[in-house]
Parts: sequence; C-alpha cells; structure tokens
Amino acid sequence: MKKILFVCVENAGRSQMAEGFLRKFAPNIDVLSAGTQPRSELNPNVIKVMNEVGIDITNQKPKELTNEMISKSITVNMGCMDKESCPALFVKDVIDWNISDPKNKELDQIREIRDQIKDEVMNLIKNLEHK
Repeated sequence: MKKILFVCVENAGRSQMAEGFLRKFAPNIDVLSAGTQPRSELNPNVIKVMNEVGIDITNQKPKELTNEMISKSITVNMGCMDKESCPALFVKDVIDWNISDPKNKELDQIREIRDQIKDEVMNLIKNLEHK
C-alpha cells in the first residue's frame, strides 16, 4: 500500500495534525506530512490543542515537500489553493480537504480545525479499509 502524504504550505499546523491523527487511529498505515515552504517549527497552539486530545506531536518537524514524496503517496491537500505555493494541487489524484489554516487563529478556532481534520482522517481510514 502507498503512503498517505498530507500537504500544506508550512507543514506547521493542518498537515501535522492530520499526520498525528492518522498515526493514532491507523498505526498500520504509513503516513508523512510536508510543506512547500516549511516553517522552522510547529505552531505551538497546534501542539497544545493536539495534546488536549491525547496526541503528542511535540517532536514532529516541518519537512519540505519533494516530488519523490508525491510520487510514492496518496496525496491529501489540506487546503492551500495557491498554485505557486502548493503544487500538490496539480498532481493527479489529489484528495482535497479545503481546511482553514490555523496560523494566527485563536485556540477555539484551532480546536474547530482540529476536530474537522479528525473527522476527515476518520473518513479517510474508512475509505481505505473498503478498498
């Protein structure tokens, strides 16, 4: 089975949350996240809201997206819509979730984004199990 690759621009929020949820709820699935312009560290508020649901992503590091990652993975675009910053949009067979960026958002808004990502990950797991 191919890897699941969660992609966003900075790989500091959405894609990291998705990777954390998939690791927790489907540990048998190979998962990775990356970004086209990765930050030096994760969004601290993202780490905080993930800890609230028992998922520690403290040791995760933003990674730069490569063509090799895309070619060996089922790619999930977390919501970036800019061709310049998110070339994963134009890869064949991309799953597009259109989730808001948690950057510069209040904790309650980040919790809503986290919960939306969890729902999407759970649906993805169901779909993968039925294939």
